[in-house]
Amino acid sequence: MSILIAILIFSAVILFHELGHFLLAKKNGIVVTEFSLGMGPRLLSKEIGGTRYSWKLLPLGGSCAMLGEDLEDERPGTFNSASVLGRIAVVAAGPVFNFILAFLLATIIVAVVGYEPAAVLQVTEGSAAEEAGLQEGDIITEYQGYSIDLGKDLYVYSYLNEISQGDTINLKVRRDGETLEISYVPDVSVRYLLGFNRTDSSSMEVASLIEGMPLEECGVQAGDVITSIDGVDIPDGEAYDAYIEENPLSDEPVTITYERDGLTYEATLTPAEYSTISSGFSYNTGCVKTSGLNVIRYGAIEVKYMIRTTLLSLKELVTGDLGVSDMSGPVGVVDAISETYEASKSEGALMVLMNMLNMAVLLSANLGVMNLLPIPALDGGRLVFLLLEVVRRKPVNRQVEGTIHFAGLMLLMVLMVVIMYNDILKIF
Repeated sequence: MSILIAILIFSAVILFHELGHFLLAKKNGIVVTEFSLGMGPRLLSKEIGGTRYSWKLLPLGGSCAMLGEDLEDERPGTFNSASVLGRIAVVAAGPVFNFILAFLLATIIVAVVGYEPAAVLQVTEGSAAEEAGLQEGDIITEYQGYSIDLGKDLYVYSYLNEISQGDTINLKVRRDGETLEISYVPDVSVRYLLGFNRTDSSSMEVASLIEGMPLEECGVQAGDVITSIDGVDIPDGEAYDAYIEENPLSDEPVTITYERDGLTYEATLTPAEYSTISSGFSYNTGCVKTSGLNVIRYGAIEVKYMIRTTLLSLKELVTGDLGVSDMSGPVGVVDAISETYEASKSEGALMVLMNMLNMAVLLSANLGVMNLLPIPALDGGRLVFLLLEVVRRKPVNRQVEGTIHFAGLMLLMVLMVVIMYNDILKIF
């Protein structure tokens, strides 16, 4: 059931994108030879008014094929027979329709659930944030020069742009109708760690080791079970937590025993210093109900958030902070939607519906942004050639343009295969 819903959402988003191309093509007198949902062999097909409407075997895709789209053909009814502005409108309509769909769905979500104001919920007593004047109830409107509309704006930006020790946090907050500027150097807390992750909170089995940390360096492996520290038995995770609370690790060496394949080993190691930066405040990520025109306003803000998040992620890809392995294709998207559905079922039908709509908003906004990238074969790549035609007052050589788009398509197909392979590895 969850996979079916995921496929329906994915298909609906793509169909709406292609509908944008279709409607603007018709408006500009361009013959649409086929409007299809899915890819591959046709399952159902019917021709109406010169356009073949098809439902194809593979549900993850769709197309709006226009007469003479990639040919040097300027006969009446062909793509190239339309004015350059008309062709720009046709190409841009797909991404624009994605943003329209995202806005409509986001408005429904805001009307039912509400929005997430970036309100300060708590300021740590004695922290640098408190000394700088930050107060509970302040609404954060800017963080490090980045405009903040919602609590999740702050979450995403701070996640992708971590504060380093010694950096200054610069905030703008709204309090009692006034905008205040607050700056401070955040506090740094120091802990000492062994460097491992447990399989679960009740177990002392090592699930994974942190690279370069003490346990890895002394030879402990995933699957080993830690049984004591400095002669104190540690039978389970609860005992470990109690021991650490009573005997915080420091820069003094400790001796641990651990079991592997029925044998007991002992190692002496020095915990590693680990510094964490504390902003000194917590902020809201829950929804607050709203009404009237605010529903429309925050519906638009939700779409703005989705677009900005996509652009921030693209920036991370360009700078190398994210890699191809962090990207998801159709398989990954369907899997993410399916997981969200399964996680939402216990919260009731309304929450399932809202989460599915939210996934559709994310997917539709993301598809709109990605299609506007100036990459050959994508809508953005086609727009580049059309804008060049506007500037030059004559089209770029059609064969050259077609070759570039074909090369871009081949590269995109290779990338999609790599991404799909990574998606499958993540799932299995």
